[in-house]
Amino acid sequence: MADPSSYRPKPGEIPDSPGVYRFRDEHRRVIYVGKAKSLRQRLANYFQDLASLHPRTRTMVTTAASVEWTVVSTEVEALQLEYSWIKEFDPRFNVKYRDDKSYPYLAVTMNEEFPRVQVMRGQKRKGVRYFGPYGHAWAIRDTVDLLLRVFPVRTCSAGVFKNAARTGRPCLLGYIGKCSAPCVDRVSADEHRDLAEDFCDFMAGRTGTYIRRLEQQMKDAAEEMEYERAARLRDDIGALKKAMEKSAVVLADATDADLIAVAEDELEAAVQIFHVRGGRVRGQRGWVTDKVEEITTGALVEHALQQLYGEEKGDSVPKEVLVPALPDPVEPVQEWLTERRGSGVSLRIPQRGDKKALMETVQRNAQQALVLHKTKRASDLTTRSRALEEIAEALDLDSAPLRIECYDISHLQGDDVVASMVVFEDGLQRKSEYRRFQIKGFAGQDDVRSMHEVISRRFRRYLAEKEKTGEWVDDLPEEGTTENGLKDDDGRPKKFAYPPQLVVVDGGQPQVAAAKKALDELGIDDIAVCGLAKRLEEVWLPDDDDPVVLPRTSEGLYLLQRVRDEAHRFAITYQRTKRAQRFRSSPLDDVPGLGDTRKQALLKHFGSLKKLRSATIDQICEVPGIGRKTAETIAVALAQAAPAAPAVNTATGEIMDEEEPGATGSGGEPVTAGAPDERRGQET
Repeated sequence: MADPSSYRPKPGEIPDSPGVYRFRDEHRRVIYVGKAKSLRQRLANYFQDLASLHPRTRTMVTTAASVEWTVVSTEVEALQLEYSWIKEFDPRFNVKYRDDKSYPYLAVTMNEEFPRVQVMRGQKRKGVRYFGPYGHAWAIRDTVDLLLRVFPVRTCSAGVFKNAARTGRPCLLGYIGKCSAPCVDRVSADEHRDLAEDFCDFMAGRTGTYIRRLEQQMKDAAEEMEYERAARLRDDIGALKKAMEKSAVVLADATDADLIAVAEDELEAAVQIFHVRGGRVRGQRGWVTDKVEEITTGALVEHALQQLYGEEKGDSVPKEVLVPALPDPVEPVQEWLTERRGSGVSLRIPQRGDKKALMETVQRNAQQALVLHKTKRASDLTTRSRALEEIAEALDLDSAPLRIECYDISHLQGDDVVASMVVFEDGLQRKSEYRRFQIKGFAGQDDVRSMHEVISRRFRRYLAEKEKTGEWVDDLPEEGTTENGLKDDDGRPKKFAYPPQLVVVDGGQPQVAAAKKALDELGIDDIAVCGLAKRLEEVWLPDDDDPVVLPRTSEGLYLLQRVRDEAHRFAITYQRTKRAQRFRSSPLDDVPGLGDTRKQALLKHFGSLKKLRSATIDQICEVPGIGRKTAETIAVALAQAAPAAPAVNTATGEIMDEEEPGATGSGGEPVTAGAPDERRGQET
């Protein structure tokens, strides 16, 4: 690990002008490329006290062994040079988008004497017109099959074309009218090129003029009583309209635009791009990247624009690019896009209307792509094994932690304090073993005391279960126990019978110390403890003053983050449920022995709590199932309870009389407790 001060440039050496800089490691490999409006100000940020740097930046500067720079005249030149160097050196600490698949394009080889329509992947070639990208190759073939009826352009390979020319016989498509057969001179090279140009115009979105022309030709043929020709033109128009229907109209003004959306978390980001041409979505693609450097959404957008348009020119760069956040500064990027297109390009955030609605659709696609990527990553056995090994190595454990339990505390300003326990075994969720806790030892907000209480209760129960079932060796129960000494008589796992190899708490040093103290008080010394602090994703160990910083690309850190996020989700779901139940509380809840059936009978009989509160004991006794003693208890409970807040119609603000049974929410309208999305966790 290098000391940044050992290669820090001397004062005055760095120019105060735009430029691009490169950090190199001890083997002279470029590990990071960046650009700056002022090289002096930007590079000074990297040579601060290491403690003040972001962990990802700190890792980069300590990996580097030297820095060099190149001065340019404008920020646009810096943008272009940065893109070129990233492409050339592939630095490990730069954001690099990787396609989640190799997207196919519909290509027309206008650089050949007889242009050919085909499916192409990979690097784009000069002189070839591209349309797409498409999600699937079959989508291209379906579209081409419809269009060949109207634009019979060559689709065969060079070998088939030469063989047909040699034998004087066209291929099957030539016989059925889906190829103009230039190989046997049915059309000239110029006529075939005109067909290819018409095909490209139609694919580029200029459809209305062509269809109107065909419709006029059909009418003229019908008037001249050339009905066969009119019928053929009618079928051609139908084929074109069917091809157009495959891409729905999303923008009514025939807009040419690219929409870019970003979904991200602390570790990764997914980018989705919709290509809209002629108001229709003509293509879609997506990228995923690891966030190996500290980066904003605007910077992610800038890198996406570089990758998307770095090799494009002319009409391939649309007039309008819609993004979720603008790069900072935006002017050089916009000027760079304008240079590549050869005319003005609008780079902006959509604010309203159809474009904003379509951007929301693209954003949903980006979010789904990120979730799908994480699901695939989490379900891979090799990846999970590597993650557990990395955790064991980073925390200095004797073996991989096959069972991990994570705890989180949740409350709302000190009310309804609850905790969650989630379980991951072999890197996968075990939802049947999730548990929920209510904090009972004290009132108010104190996450450290809450964590101590939860860990104590959980492992006190573990010791009790262990004492019941006896000791076991190699995870097998002793003979003479139940079906599996760790299961109840009905075959279900005992609540707290299995010990984890690793306890993870959501928090930093104080929470870790509280968890460790709880285990020490119970005499448990064979379970590792760590904490994951969300702000910088640092891993804290007991009695250590400095955190363990796992690499941002580490599978181990990714697994710990997933465990922590799941514990947070489960805790906050339970906390919201408790809060909703509290809002639904009624004075009748405090009446001993009064169950839900008799509560409903009372409310049904009187119509509301207000009328029940004003009823006499004799009137209450008229309700079936309510005796005099119970009626007296109900009357006392209602008299002691404070009157409920007046019901308010939230739509109109009108104060309403309390007539609806069960209308006891604090806002006047009945408040319904949302069922938690995870029902398998048991409250303890």
